[in-house]
Amino acid sequence: MAIVNRTPDSFHDRGSTFALDRALERVAQASAEGADWIDIGGVPFAPGPEVSAAEEIDRVLPVVTAARDLAVVSVDTFRPEVARAVIAAGAGVINDTSGLRDPAMADAVAGTDAQLVITHSLAAPRTPWPSPQYQDVTAEVGAFLRQRVELALSRGVRADQIIIDPGHDLNKNTHHTLDVTRRLDEIAAIGYPLLAAVSNKDFIGETLDAAQQDRLSGTLAAVVFCIMRGARIVRVHDVAASVDAVRMTEAMLGWREPVYTRHNI
Repeated sequence: MAIVNRTPDSFHDRGSTFALDRALERVAQASAEGADWIDIGGVPFAPGPEVSAAEEIDRVLPVVTAARDLAVVSVDTFRPEVARAVIAAGAGVINDTSGLRDPAMADAVAGTDAQLVITHSLAAPRTPWPSPQYQDVTAEVGAFLRQRVELALSRGVRADQIIIDPGHDLNKNTHHTLDVTRRLDEIAAIGYPLLAAVSNKDFIGETLDAAQQDRLSGTLAAVVFCIMRGARIVRVHDVAASVDAVRMTEAMLGWREPVYTRHNI
C-alpha cells in the first residue's frame, strides 16, 4: 500500500505531494514501482489545524479518480461524508485511523463493495494524547480491535469487508509499538486481514537514532518482521524498495516463485 498525501503537514513527506500535479506524479510512480494499493490522505491523524470535510474531499477526489484504474484505491479518512464521496468515485478501501470513533463510518461502508480498515488509536483525530499508558498494550489493542469489529458488524459491515490495523505509534510510545510488533501474531489471530503501517515512523527513528529521512533500512526490517508475524498489507512511502523486500520475503516463505532460475542450472 503506497502512501500519497495531499497534505501540507504530513509527518514524513512534509507536503511534497500536496500540490495536485505532484500527487498525480506520485500515483503514477507508485503504480509503476509495483504498488497494489494506493492510500490517499487529505488530513493527517496527528494534531494540526482544522480542515473542513469539503476541503478534504476537494483534496482527495481528483487523486482517487486518477488512481482508480491503476491500483486498489484506499482513502485515509475519519469522516463518513468523505467516505461516501470517495466510494462513489471509485475508492475500494476506507482507512479509518480513528477506529470508528464515529460509528457512522461503518454505516457509510455497509452495503457497498468497499473494505474498511479499523485502526487502534485513542485520541480524537488532530488532537494530542500525551504520555499514553497501558497495562498490557498488545492485549488492550487486541481488545479494542475486537470491540470495534463487533461494532462494525452490528451496523451491517460484512466480515469480508474488514481489515484491522494495530496503529503503530498512534497514541503509543516506542516501547509500546515494539511490544505490539513483537506480538503481532496475537493481533493477526483476531482473524481479519492485518495491515501494518510502519513506514519511517518514530519507533524506528528512536530505536536506531535515525533522522526522519534515514529510516528506510529500519522500515524494511519492520516490514519483513511484520509479514513474518502475520501482516498481509504493508503501508509504505518507499514503494520500490518495499516491493523488493516483500517479494523476497514471499519467495523465502514459499509463496512466490522466482522470476527466473539460471544459477547452477
